Amino acid sequence: MPIPDIVVAEARSWLGTPYRHQASLKGVGCDCLGLLRGVWREVMGAEPEKPPPYAADWAEAGADTLLAAARRHLVEVEIADLAPGDVLLFRWRAGLPAKHCAIATSDATMIHAHDGACVAEVAFRPWWRRHLAHVFRFPG
Repeated sequence: MPIPDIVVAEARSWLGTPYRHQASLKGVGCDCLGLLRGVWREVMGAEPEKPPPYAADWAEAGADTLLAAARRHLVEVEIADLAPGDVLLFRWRAGLPAKHCAIATSDATMIHAHDGACVAEVAFRPWWRRHLAHVFRFPG
C-alpha cells in the first residue's frame, strides 16, 4: 500500500480519540501534534525528536517551531499540490507561527484534533483554506 494511503488509514484509526494537550496515545488522548506524532510512529517508526513543551492555548509568539520541525522531517510541497495523506500546517494570522496541524484525507476533508473535541474528520472548508500556510508529505 502506498505511504499516503497508510497515513490516511492510520489517521482514521485515531477518530474519536479525546483531546488531551501534549498527549499522543490512540484512544486515550492527543492534541493535533500528538495525532501527527502517533501517525508518524505507525508509518515511519520511532519519532525523530521529542517536541518541546508548548502552551495549551498556542498563544506563544516568536519562533516557528512547528514549521521548523516539519521542515526537518517531512517533505514540503506546494499548497496547490495538496493530496491525501499530506500534513497541513495552519497559522491564524500572517506573521504568526504555525500553530495547528492536520492530515488531509481528500481534497475536501482532513483529520485533526482540537481543544474540546475528539479527533474528527471534517470538511476542509474555506476558513481552513484561508489559514493553510504549508503542506508537507511523509518521506519515502
